[in-house]
Amino acid sequence: MATDAESATDQRTVEHLAARLRRRQVVGSQQTALETVLVLRQVVSKARFSNIDQLVDVIRSVGRKLVEAQPKGPCTSEYTVGNTVRKVLHHIREEYHTASQGTVVPSTSKPTFSIAKFVSQGQPRKQTTSQRASHETRGILRENDPDDPDAFARALKPVFMEAIQDVLDELETVYDNVSKNAKDHIHSDEIILTIGKSSTVEAFLKAAASHRKYTVIVADTAPSYSGREMAQSLSSSGISTVLVPDSSVYALMSRINKVVLGAHAILANGGMFAITGSLLAATAARAHSTPVVVCSGQFKLTPQWNLYHEYGALDFADPSGVLGFEEGDLVDKVDVVNPYYDYVRPEMIDAYITNDGDHPPSSVYRLIKEAYDDEDYAL
Repeated sequence: MATDAESATDQRTVEHLAARLRRRQVVGSQQTALETVLVLRQVVSKARFSNIDQLVDVIRSVGRKLVEAQPKGPCTSEYTVGNTVRKVLHHIREEYHTASQGTVVPSTSKPTFSIAKFVSQGQPRKQTTSQRASHETRGILRENDPDDPDAFARALKPVFMEAIQDVLDELETVYDNVSKNAKDHIHSDEIILTIGKSSTVEAFLKAAASHRKYTVIVADTAPSYSGREMAQSLSSSGISTVLVPDSSVYALMSRINKVVLGAHAILANGGMFAITGSLLAATAARAHSTPVVVCSGQFKLTPQWNLYHEYGALDFADPSGVLGFEEGDLVDKVDVVNPYYDYVRPEMIDAYITNDGDHPPSSVYRLIKEAYDDEDYAL
């Protein structure tokens, strides 16, 4: 009876988050990822399973429900939930393999590396998780035990909860970790251009301001005009800030030292979806040989490609923001498109600044290989 009550509670928790996602009550990629991890942690803590496959099926079922609940459209973070679920699954599998193999004994022989192994497995990881798996855990690890079906869960659930906590800690500190080396990327008296309002870029620029004196030019990002909020926030922090219309970006680019952009999603080929205006800034920067860097947490890495067209993710905002119906005769003569995201190709980006260091677009595939398991690309 108690098990049924716990299962009903978990179901209500998942449904509650799914309902909030449908109503767009969870705002921001980081907040969406945090709430997804919290729900998964509660589900795993109360789940009953006799082997790793049963637990994976439970997490995938919750992940699919949350992904389907997310609205596909402007101002959403439709990739974040799936990425977070994949990350949790990867950590759980990693802990399971470590526990099932027992504590890793240091080897005196040098490991052998090859190009084929590097491509298939990615960069070798440090054996940090092996410390959690003790000899006692290995001894009592019993899968599909008919006499004690809960033995497997009892032995490994604490380890799995620690793995989920690692993901949660990474998300909570993502802004700090992205910003910790900001002073190495921005130098005194530089002029920086940014587009729209990005919490990651905002934290990055404010962190650099404590070490450098520089100027930020913010494009107002019509028709959403989110750049105005960004400019006000930076100015209130004591940063020299200039708000300009989008049409001035190319004219000003010859004076710009660096373009700093935020990302909505980083794709497997090294490109990204970003707020409208990012493609304009990146194209102008390329014409003037101005470096373009993107600030983003690794939870925005997604194992997907741009299979559509130059507009990002087929998300379109209300066209009346570009051309209102009050224009009368002109409205009937033109088709108005107001894409919410731009697709910025990888060759237009010089580097991604993430919470795990700086990476060129060509290394994104390796980061995805390290962050997610191949079998989780399709939840």
